Amino acid sequence: MTEKLKNTMKHPRGADGYKTFSIRIREEIIDQIDEISKKTGRSRNELIGILLEFSLKNSEVV
Repeated sequence: MTEKLKNTMKHPRGADGYKTFSIRIREEIIDQIDEISKKTGRSRNELIGILLEFSLKNSEVV
């Protein structure tokens, strides 16, 4: 018997808890992120998320 392909409904955009948007970043910062990406094997997107999460947890508004 041939196994059937199971299709599921596609989640609406943002339903996975993520949003896509663009930002402007200095080229020097991109170079630093790319260097860490090469050393760790993580994607640029993953690193930016990690760095932002850390910064938010360790920020204080004064």
